[in-house]
Amino acid sequence: MRKMVMGLAGTVFVLLAAAAIFQAVKEPEGPVSPAMVNVAGAEIGGAFALTDQNGAEVTSAGLIDGPVLIYFGYTFCPDICPVDVAVMADAVDLLAAEGHQVTPVFISIDPARDTPKALAYYADAMHPRMVALTGSEDQIAEVAKAYKVFYERVDLEDSAAGYLMNHSTFTYLMTPDGAAALFRNGFPAEEIAGAVAQILSRG
Repeated sequence: MRKMVMGLAGTVFVLLAAAAIFQAVKEPEGPVSPAMVNVAGAEIGGAFALTDQNGAEVTSAGLIDGPVLIYFGYTFCPDICPVDVAVMADAVDLLAAEGHQVTPVFISIDPARDTPKALAYYADAMHPRMVALTGSEDQIAEVAKAYKVFYERVDLEDSAAGYLMNHSTFTYLMTPDGAAALFRNGFPAEEIAGAVAQILSRG
């Protein structure tokens, strides 16, 4: 019963986070992919300084000097994160083949376990150009708030893992001009890459 209640609470919080994002949605110009949420001009994102998988400081200004796809997750995630990040990485490769250079970015919402060393293994496995970021609890909380990302720790009973993290699962397309679009999970890389290419071609 306790796990069911916690699961329902997590679902409610995810829906509330999604609602906060959708309040900023603008009407799209022409047909768009069902995977995409148009948030151009919405107040999503903001300045940050985090630590990458090499232990170097990375600022939002230096990172988002071109188009980037950003996913918030954690390396201990047993199911959803690896799939979503792999789809993001595949989309980046498809875009590169079309002449669009997009940087894949992974921001941890579990900084207690996601050290730069842990992120280095993860990023290397996912994509050679992936930038994986972590920071202090306060830094991550601030970035998550700016991007309207929901996350919470869920303690596990009788488990070696100790805890999992409930979190929202959007992939963000950011440009130097701000948020361009969000992508829902569960869609193939081809769908996401096609929508991103359309946006970048218009720019």
